[in-house]
Amino acid sequence: MKVFALAGNPKIATVYMADMGGERMLEFVEACQPPYPREERWILMVSTLYGCPVKCLFCDAGGGYRGKPNVQEILAQIDYMVAQWFPGGDISASKFKIQFARMGEPALNMAVLDVLEELPRRYRVRRLIPSISTIAPLGTDPFFERLIEIKDALYPNGNFQFQYSIHTTDVARRDELIPVRKWDFARMAKYGTRFYKHGDRKITLNFALAENSPIETDVLLRYFDPARFLIKLTPVNPTSRAIQNNLASLIDATKPESAELISRPLLDAGYKVIVSIGEVEENEIGSNCGQYVLNYLESGVAVENGYSYAMQAIPEKTETVSRRSVC
Repeated sequence: MKVFALAGNPKIATVYMADMGGERMLEFVEACQPPYPREERWILMVSTLYGCPVKCLFCDAGGGYRGKPNVQEILAQIDYMVAQWFPGGDISASKFKIQFARMGEPALNMAVLDVLEELPRRYRVRRLIPSISTIAPLGTDPFFERLIEIKDALYPNGNFQFQYSIHTTDVARRDELIPVRKWDFARMAKYGTRFYKHGDRKITLNFALAENSPIETDVLLRYFDPARFLIKLTPVNPTSRAIQNNLASLIDATKPESAELISRPLLDAGYKVIVSIGEVEENEIGSNCGQYVLNYLESGVAVENGYSYAMQAIPEKTETVSRRSVC
């Protein structure tokens, strides 16, 4: 793995770009969670596919599929970021989250499960929380069956985060946004009921809400028990794909109150609702969900309020230097 460039602000987030050989590129991200310092909360986002065959309409990481990273290629992304900030290998963050969410649908790569089994052996950390976000593609049952076993054995008692990418309760609209065959709501709910055990984190139903993409409380209640599932509302982040497909965000990232009318009926129905907006500067860095710097640059599309940070080349044969003093 040759990491050749980065973009970002070490006090917020940094995107790393790597050449894996054979014309295969990856991006991975490390981030703080202001106002918490890195020693309290540290978040990594790694890629699980070379390109992505799903091609969600608002995601810049879709397309250009070139296969699956193996276990060592996924771990190499994590190792690199750990070496940057915790070169001794002791990760002092009180909460260390690894999201398998930069590029690729994780359920399409069984190596992700092997990585989940390796993580507790590989890193010395106070609290490790892996996070899997999925559209639940058809034909991935073996992945999800083994995921339950791994979660129960290695990450019980709230140390695993599982998320479905829903985006709308309108089935036809959802098929437009996520144009592949996938589980329906009934099947998602059935699996979620098996996955969730007492003491676990509630399963997240994630909605990156675009205009003309309704979220209907009665549909959610028909399938998803508020005792096991929570709702996360996010903006559609600024991406070239969202612009090309005329997708405007229903939630204004600069005005969190814009989510209040959406969240109120969900709260009244008994759901826990998280409005997840984060640092607006992450959009400028290109580190947010759905963003992918290399594909944005290739697209040639101008993205307002996104991707404004310049790429910085990383010289070859330089020693890894700890950046821990930055934040």
